[in-house]
Amino acid sequence: MPDPRVVNLARTIVRYSTKVKPKDRVAIVGSPRAAELIRELFREALRAGAYAYPFIGLEMLYGLDGLDEIFFREASEDQLRHVLCTEWMIRTEFDVLIAIRSQTNTHSLSTIDPERQKIWAQARGPMKEIFLRRGASGELRWNATLFPTEAYAQDADMSLAELEDYVYSTTYSDIEDPIAAWQTIHNMQQRFIDWLKGKKKIEVKGPNIDMSLSIEDRIFINSDGTNNMPSGEIFTGPVEDSANGWVRFTYPAVLQGREVSGVALEFKDGRVVKASAAKNEDFLMAMLDVDEGARYLGEWAIGTNKMINRFIKNILFDEKIGGTIHMALGAGYPETGSTNKSAIHWDMICDMRDGGQIFVDDELMYENGEFII
Repeated sequence: MPDPRVVNLARTIVRYSTKVKPKDRVAIVGSPRAAELIRELFREALRAGAYAYPFIGLEMLYGLDGLDEIFFREASEDQLRHVLCTEWMIRTEFDVLIAIRSQTNTHSLSTIDPERQKIWAQARGPMKEIFLRRGASGELRWNATLFPTEAYAQDADMSLAELEDYVYSTTYSDIEDPIAAWQTIHNMQQRFIDWLKGKKKIEVKGPNIDMSLSIEDRIFINSDGTNNMPSGEIFTGPVEDSANGWVRFTYPAVLQGREVSGVALEFKDGRVVKASAAKNEDFLMAMLDVDEGARYLGEWAIGTNKMINRFIKNILFDEKIGGTIHMALGAGYPETGSTNKSAIHWDMICDMRDGGQIFVDDELMYENGEFII
């Protein structure tokens, strides 16, 4: 018998997150390690009347253990620039994409030459742009989730059983009606979004940040479990040339299997003009130079999920920690009004629970990790 929490998670993603309809072409992408969840998603998609396509072994780059490392070590530059036909098809043609993260080695790329990862990221830029545009228009309904593995548990300093409990509690898969819980979160977040509508300027101050940015004519999105599972954030795309000031990110920033800690950035007229890191600074600099858009912010967000209460080195969860903000270098989401384009979208987190403040049009909206409006 499948874990009832896995059944609940699959049901929530198909019925609530992606709202699968009859005749939808649904891509279910994951590694063999996530077979239990893939089976339940497949079952739910069929019950919804969809055409379900399980793509086993196509998680991220290559889903089988070791293939991603072999690729980056052995591929020629031409091969690095080649985009998989299957991935291109899924992101540009399908109606629904459900992507399951289930890595068994989260550090397999930690010693790869950053320049090779830069070439690979650049080649995927056009596909990323199409993917974001289709997601913004509703042409593609997508959701990213996670299936617990030993590797994720080790990153989180948990046992596998503890991580499973954490994943299924933060997705509300351990209660009778997860969809009702996500609808409650939607309603809570919508109050803040309604208050922010029509506002123009944000200033963020605290021990680790002093910066300002414009949100004039930009839209805040209610991230309520639709595209990410779990979720719990409100986000927008700041005006591209508006960010000024500095930030030291509280937690390590992880991208393409590389952990970069102690990241500090300085912005002038929207662009990163100074950057440093305590660990893997060479990778940070390589990603900042992927393209022109990589040095600008594509996203600015506030995490609201109090169930996500610890850092586990997994951005799908960590960026939603209640009491934090995060911002992403690179591609913005068109539905927010962002026009920033890049081959990367790299989220970085700053804790606000130690004296942080957010002012909106000179009014204090948020202090010490809590909304006060």
